[in-house]
Amino acid sequence: MDPTLLVVVVIVTALVFDFTNGFHDTANSMATSIATGALRPKVAVAISAVLNLAGAFLSIQVAKTISSGLVDETKIGPAIVFGGLIGAIVWNLFTWFVGLPSSSSHALFGGLIGATWIASGSSSVHFGKIVEKVLIPAAISPLIAGVVAMTATFVVYRFLKGRKNKTGGFRVGQIISASLVSLAHGTNDAQKTMGVITLAMISAGSLPPGSAPPTWVIISAALALALGTYLGGWRITYTLGKGLTDIEGPQGFAAQTSSAAVILVSSHLGFPLSTTHVCSGGIVGSGVGRSEAPVRWGMAGRMVIAWLFTLPAAAVVGAGAGKLASLGTAGTIGVGVVGIGLGITIYLRSRRHPVTAHSFHVPEPSAPGSEPEQVAA
Repeated sequence: MDPTLLVVVVIVTALVFDFTNGFHDTANSMATSIATGALRPKVAVAISAVLNLAGAFLSIQVAKTISSGLVDETKIGPAIVFGGLIGAIVWNLFTWFVGLPSSSSHALFGGLIGATWIASGSSSVHFGKIVEKVLIPAAISPLIAGVVAMTATFVVYRFLKGRKNKTGGFRVGQIISASLVSLAHGTNDAQKTMGVITLAMISAGSLPPGSAPPTWVIISAALALALGTYLGGWRITYTLGKGLTDIEGPQGFAAQTSSAAVILVSSHLGFPLSTTHVCSGGIVGSGVGRSEAPVRWGMAGRMVIAWLFTLPAAAVVGAGAGKLASLGTAGTIGVGVVGIGLGITIYLRSRRHPVTAHSFHVPEPSAPGSEPEQVAA
């Protein structure tokens, strides 16, 4: 395949991944606000999309980590990046279909690592950087968010103890904290696609090693993420908003604020962590902090299992796709056809039992000072 055409194919595929990242991770920002009725579903995803778009322009540190930190960009080509992206997209669609909030970020890292390893050898993978920048943050970020959210929830409910209205005044706070998470998500996650596109261009010789993402890459990645966010990943939103614990306004506010703080700090430091891990940890922590809202540990356990499998599963698919794509034009076309076929199959199966914005029974937003209704199960 003509190298220029292959780079174009990789760029389009990266933007498709970015789109799936958007609807896969909408729940991270807005699930708690939808669950408590602070925001109606369509309004929530619209706000989240706008702030994801804005957040993408705040930093490029994570993009630089991906484009020049995880794998040796001088030893791979665009076909390898393409294979890695296919692995990430397939895993994203599968976990969305089953409603599990797994990490789009780790799916991307796994696909890229697997494709690079099988095509160029283990020496092309910077395992030290992966441990430092990916695995350690993956392990500690949900714990940090959980502890912070647990502490904040406990303090808030202690402050509200004995008061008749414990939740009504937190609607505005939830909207603000959810908006912060959306801004943070755009800052962290859009950069991952920017980094992959930049990596593909470096590997093709279109950019020198160590280059920052060009402006058009930043804009296109931001738009793709925002569009995916606006369409809403209702299956995962349902799981995070209703499956882990019963959420009230103060609790949702604590979870979201804690998550936003952790994500923004990590983006500033260049750690491409999983916003899914952080936000899930925040929700679980808020449930622990409020004794009346027991955590559903069975669902939490299934999520953790999905997290553990995300990187290696995407790596296996990425390795196969990358190896096939590296064989030439026929291999690249074959990978593309299989990827499209799997995507269509998963989508059609999802329509048998659709989950949409109308699947949520959301009460009218409470007036200030009144007790909001709870979302029906």
